[in-house]
Amino acid sequence: MFTTAQIAEKIGARLAGDGSVEIKAVGPAGAACATDITFAADDKHREALANSAAAAVIVNELADNFGGPQLIVKDVNAALIETMKLFAPKLTPAAAGVHPTSVIGQNVEIADSASLGPNVTIADNVRIADNCVLAAGVRIGENCTIGRDTRLDSNVVVYHNCRIGSGVIIQANTTVGSTGFGYAPVNGRPVLIPHNGGVVIEDFVEIGANCCIDRAKFGNTIIGAGTKIDNLVQIAHNVVIGKCCLIVGQVGISGSSRLGDGVVLAGQVGIVDNVTIGDGVIIGAQAGVVRDTPAGKKLLGSPAIDYAEKVREFALAHRLPKMAEQLKELIKKVNALEAAANDKK
Repeated sequence: MFTTAQIAEKIGARLAGDGSVEIKAVGPAGAACATDITFAADDKHREALANSAAAAVIVNELADNFGGPQLIVKDVNAALIETMKLFAPKLTPAAAGVHPTSVIGQNVEIADSASLGPNVTIADNVRIADNCVLAAGVRIGENCTIGRDTRLDSNVVVYHNCRIGSGVIIQANTTVGSTGFGYAPVNGRPVLIPHNGGVVIEDFVEIGANCCIDRAKFGNTIIGAGTKIDNLVQIAHNVVIGKCCLIVGQVGISGSSRLGDGVVLAGQVGIVDNVTIGDGVIIGAQAGVVRDTPAGKKLLGSPAIDYAEKVREFALAHRLPKMAEQLKELIKKVNALEAAANDKK
């Protein structure tokens, strides 16, 4: 529990109002109770403050419709993140050392500050840096390196010849470095093409649960620094993803496609193989990308086209039933006029 004055000090806010109010949790305006602090990052949230039971609010300017203490900051979202950290569950930190049930191969280097949980398996020639946490059931293949301050949650599997950077988070049951889906027809049947490359995951990447990132045929599949990947994402062989991209759940990226920096892929986006997507492109949910896309574009639909054009298509499609009725009426009128003209002949 913190007072509003303590929270303001910790997040660098200017406090307007009572600094002695005690806060026990963080909650959205509509659901917050009398011991919660809430936030208003945009006009919609600010309107909701009028009916909020929250004890205090984080805002970027004073809100006239809220009577409690207000913590005024430059960036509400950044301040909210820091506030939520204050109230995060206090879990027992992973203890440094190797659990006795873990299996460690030959020529393995494990930093003294690293933590290996129950039933972790480490193959030969692996390097694990300072402050790494490998939770129960993690498996690391031969010749891999894991950078400092990286966390691999339960049952993550990293195949051989993969390199994971520093400050990386990989959530439970994700697989890195599995063989890609690459086949060639030989004597009338599909034959698997060897995938002799690896995977490189750069610093500060975060990967959700149950994702699959395939190893390359040649060279490496690469996930750029700062990129964030949601659950249930498939990234195929030799894909290169730039820095600070956002990839939402159920996205599928086919082999050898390349994404620039700052690309956003909404849920269930599909990208065909060998496509290049420029920096800063935003692709809407369920879009299917079948061609190269220059930087800065915003796409929607399947096949994906310019966002504004697709919105116009949606608007027209919504009007089609009414237009169909109007067309029927027009046809009736035309038929009646033709019949009248024929009667005069």
